[in-house]
Amino acid sequence: MSAGRVAVVSGSNKGIGLAVVRALCKQFDGDVYLTARDMGRGQVAVEGLKKEGLSPLFHQLDITDPDSVCTARDFFKGQYGGVDVLINNAGIAFKMADTTPFGIQAEVTLRTNFFATRDMCNEFLPIIKPGGRVVNVSSVMSSIALGRCSPDLQAWFRSDDITEEELVGLMERFVKDAQEGAHTQRGWPNTAYGVSKTGLTTLTRIQARRLTAERPGDGILCNACCPGWVRTDMAGPNATKSPDEGAITPVYLALLPPGAKEPHGQFVSEKKVQPW
Repeated sequence: MSAGRVAVVSGSNKGIGLAVVRALCKQFDGDVYLTARDMGRGQVAVEGLKKEGLSPLFHQLDITDPDSVCTARDFFKGQYGGVDVLINNAGIAFKMADTTPFGIQAEVTLRTNFFATRDMCNEFLPIIKPGGRVVNVSSVMSSIALGRCSPDLQAWFRSDDITEEELVGLMERFVKDAQEGAHTQRGWPNTAYGVSKTGLTTLTRIQARRLTAERPGDGILCNACCPGWVRTDMAGPNATKSPDEGAITPVYLALLPPGAKEPHGQFVSEKKVQPW
């Protein structure tokens, strides 16, 4: 087992994830793992960074596949005794012009962006080492979608004592309401991506509370962030930021100095805590 430090970035063969790996290779004192669903695409991304003079490592990871998640968890526990920095970046979005029925978009989008990310966290949070950093890459859409929810739903998402089970129930309800074509009447906004990220930011707040309660002496910080509008396959070519610019806030949160007490359980954009 290596006593060294290790950082793991999900969905990092392209886009913001790849830019986060690049920055961590330059700034993090330890091994940095680029991960991807597809071994081939992941290896190509690693080779690209090696040509830049960087030394990322690779591990296969598909957050929607429980076997893949558990295999990765066991690897990092066995090799490093846990994980020092976890950046949950993997996510999907349908294009605005996509004609897939909204109910299907809701189910598919939440399956990855909320449910799979939650499963990933539930396997990996127990192996985060003392002083560790957890960063969930959310979106400004999480707060925009929150503002478009009914007052009742907003109160749930903003609650300081909502449980993970209650949040899961709300996310399941959104999918069901969307499939019934009744989501707008029932207080939901018309964005599956936005709701998935509202769920993720809320989940982050719950996780941070739990870490503070269950591991108070361990100094682990867990935050959600918005990387900004970044030129990626997801956001398209007209976005205002490069991927390297989009990586700045996630990397800032990943590298918060030892002993830092905050931010924790916050939604952070441009390195600043945002109201929720």
